[in-house]
Amino acid sequence: MGHLLSKNGYRLKKRTRKLHHRKKKKRNCFLQLPCMLCFIVHSNSSGLDDEGDHLEAGINGSACRHSITGISVPGVGGVGSGAAAASKLAERYATLTSPEDCSKFLLSPRELAIWEGQGRSLLSAVPAKLVPLPVLFRSAGVSVNVPLPVPGSTSDHTEMVCKRKCSEVQRCTPCKQPRCAFAAPDGVLENGGVGGGGGEAASNSETGHCHLPICPLPSSSTSSSSASSSSSSPADGCCGLGPHADLPHSSDSSPCCLQHYDDCQARSSDTTDHSSINHLPSSILLKVLSHLTVKERCLCASLVCKYWRDLCLDFQFWKQIDLSGLQQVNDDLLVKIASRRQNVTEINISDCRGVHDHGVSSLASHCPGLQKYTAYRCKQLGDMSLSALATHCPLLVKVHVGNQDKLTDEALKKLGEHCSELKDIHLGQCYSITNEGMVALAKGCPKLQRLYLQENKLVTDRSVRAVAEHCPELQFVGFMGCPVTSQGVIHLTALRNLNVLDLRHISELNNETVMEVVRKCRNLSSLNLCLNWSINDRCVEIIAKEGRSLKELYLVSCKITDHALIAIGQYSSTIETVDAGWCKDITDQGATQIAQSSKSLRYLGLMRCDKVNEETVERLVVQYPHIVFSTVMQDCKRTLERAYQMGWSPNTSNTS
Repeated sequence: MGHLLSKNGYRLKKRTRKLHHRKKKKRNCFLQLPCMLCFIVHSNSSGLDDEGDHLEAGINGSACRHSITGISVPGVGGVGSGAAAASKLAERYATLTSPEDCSKFLLSPRELAIWEGQGRSLLSAVPAKLVPLPVLFRSAGVSVNVPLPVPGSTSDHTEMVCKRKCSEVQRCTPCKQPRCAFAAPDGVLENGGVGGGGGEAASNSETGHCHLPICPLPSSSTSSSSASSSSSSPADGCCGLGPHADLPHSSDSSPCCLQHYDDCQARSSDTTDHSSINHLPSSILLKVLSHLTVKERCLCASLVCKYWRDLCLDFQFWKQIDLSGLQQVNDDLLVKIASRRQNVTEINISDCRGVHDHGVSSLASHCPGLQKYTAYRCKQLGDMSLSALATHCPLLVKVHVGNQDKLTDEALKKLGEHCSELKDIHLGQCYSITNEGMVALAKGCPKLQRLYLQENKLVTDRSVRAVAEHCPELQFVGFMGCPVTSQGVIHLTALRNLNVLDLRHISELNNETVMEVVRKCRNLSSLNLCLNWSINDRCVEIIAKEGRSLKELYLVSCKITDHALIAIGQYSSTIETVDAGWCKDITDQGATQIAQSSKSLRYLGLMRCDKVNEETVERLVVQYPHIVFSTVMQDCKRTLERAYQMGWSPNTSNTS
């Protein structure tokens, strides 16, 4: 502004134009307008050295800050203004001849205060296009805050530059840095920012400059002393740095912003380090660990860290406990499990030879909510363990105790008395069970849905009749190897929900009984007649015609020929699995015609059907790839193919 009001302004304007052309530096303030103080310092810093003390009384040598907030000018009050003072000021201004004198005159505290108070009278003779910046702001209802200097300041004149300027900004590679907590969001900056900072932020983003958090501008309501202290003290919430203060050439870089920048960098690296599995929610980790066995969780996963140990002890894992095949399991372990985990609902102790009746009884007394109990091949267990389960666990729905020689009718009576919710029971190869126990069980468990007996030599037609009368919800029935006859099997026709029927190795089973069961049980989907020499081609033909829901038919070692296979392919549209292994009268004709005529067939078992040539089977495999043909050669080929897929090779086998 000094050169605009001086008498030699034109010459100074030419000189500054040359100077700007030589330096090619942008000397604009944060508000993108000419700055009175900065222009004088940048253009005439060499001529101010001899009057440094006088200038220190009028300006702050460390910063020049602008804020557009109101109409007041802090730090200027205290000096009287009037017509006499204004006239004297105008006379003194008219006598000045050099730009340096004009700038010194206008920047002195006393003359500056008078000029701010009577600016229009002072500049009435100046043309409108030469009206300085503060007057323009005041005419628009906006003020310019010029902080007064701190007494005793000895700052160098070269530092008298606007800290919000874009000068000396170097190009750098665009980078994304984390915003500070007090920085405006990206959307605010794009819309112009707050307090005029958005313009510079946008310009920096366009030029590719690195972005650091922009400190807030000083408020116009602060006093001159607080403004100067805030400019020099970063502890008040503003570090006193502009967007380019982190550059190496900035002499007034504050460690506050740099430290904050490092903190943001560290926080950014912390947020990206989420590759650890422990950052997943505990529910997901529990789901992952649920796919492990008890042995893997206890001996492997729980030893990873304390967090995983706590997860492995979650009650969900100890609701269903599978201890099958673990020889180190004994009664003491079951007692500990029962005392610590009383919410066990399912336990499997199959093949645990170290568990006895005492341990199972203790588990039953502590876990009244037990629902599923499995103990295959635990020959050391007897009636005591099953009776305790029936007494203390009335919610039992599944009891699988196959191959327990010591089990008798007493345990079955306890189950019938206390476990009315029982739905699934497996008593295969429990040779001491008789009809008395089976009748008591059938009467006390009307909700029974699955019943499987195997080689129970003391179970006869009486038991079959009892379960058919008292358990109408039966869906799965098996009497493999039991001394049951057609007179007992015929009672199964009353089971309208029967889905799976296993009649393997029934010595006295005739074709009429089987055909009647198939006619009456319309929901029957699987029928196993293996090892019954009485089943012939006529029986299979009726089964194919009447079994509208039948999908699986097992005829291993039955007295059937090619006519049975031809009838299945001709009359059945639902059967998908047919196993005719060990049927000596099956030939190429039967295998070929069932493959050609059946639209639903997916598996044909021809194991040890010696009259079927392997060449015929090879041709059928090519012609009907959707059907799996089971022979000795075909099964060997599939086994080798699976081995190759898993990485096995003959060379490695020979070397090993």
